[in-house]
Amino acid sequence: MDLNNGSYGTDFILLGFSDRPQVERILSAVVFLSYLVTLVGNSTIILVSYLDPQLHTPMYFFLSNLSLLDLCCTTTIVPQMLVNLWGQKKSITYGGCVLQLFFALDLGATECLLLAVMAYDRYAAVCQPLHYTVIMHPQLCHRMVLAAWLITLGCAIVVSTLTLMLPRCGHREVDNFFCEMPSLIKMACASSKVVETVVFSLGVIYLLVPLSLILISYGIITRAVMRIKSAGRWRKILNTCGSHLTVVTLFYGTAISMYMKPQNNSKSQEKFVTLFYSIITPSLNPLIYTLRNKDVECSEKAAVCKEMLSSSLSYIFKNSECRETRKYR
Repeated sequence: MDLNNGSYGTDFILLGFSDRPQVERILSAVVFLSYLVTLVGNSTIILVSYLDPQLHTPMYFFLSNLSLLDLCCTTTIVPQMLVNLWGQKKSITYGGCVLQLFFALDLGATECLLLAVMAYDRYAAVCQPLHYTVIMHPQLCHRMVLAAWLITLGCAIVVSTLTLMLPRCGHREVDNFFCEMPSLIKMACASSKVVETVVFSLGVIYLLVPLSLILISYGIITRAVMRIKSAGRWRKILNTCGSHLTVVTLFYGTAISMYMKPQNNSKSQEKFVTLFYSIITPSLNPLIYTLRNKDVECSEKAAVCKEMLSSSLSYIFKNSECRETRKYR
């Protein structure tokens, strides 16, 4: 491939929704609010899971990593998107585009693996309750999470490099709101069959294999749940598995509708689907786990109450000291 084609070291133009100025104003508010919810919600889950000893379990350890993943993913995309939505200039530097492309691929693949790990954790909790603490010991949990974060690096490097090496013949306009791989491949002015073949092969490994493991895990869980006669335990299992299953459905549902869509779908429809799974979904994850999980909700309330009590006691003691000081003057 020709590397001297004027495609390297230049800024890109992120078209985004520039053809719909009235939509941009609404989207800027939606994206900003979603980002705030993502920051506050996921940071709260990470802090509560770390500070509350009762939540030092494999499920909340994996949930904390999922929250960290969502924080990293949205922070890679949203700040630059808001700058472009609020300003006249729609450009992004070549280096910024490279980082967006790399982290979108790396973090997306990592989330696929992490969701599969969480499905295995739910399988062990439901189907092997007596041996759960032995199976999901801390060393194994840390190794699985570390593997999920590191294994995807090679995939992201290979796909990013191949995508950026495609000749663009001076084309700089990316028809999306961030540097996403499909949009960059469409800019190429030469055959991209090699890249598409590599992407398809890696997609089978990092998308279909984890999804198959998740479906197998929940198939076994469903069969085990059907045998349970206790209504209380049945509801508890559904609550603990329901949150993860909802997140899996949102993540894979939107990703599949994006990458396995009919070819006659409009570009605007593609952008809105991309917006949903890359920005809106990470803001929904904390709400899903908080609303469906009583442990997280109770821990958050306990933390708030503890902080309020601490502030109240500090205020009382401070006023008491002031009164004593004035008394002896």
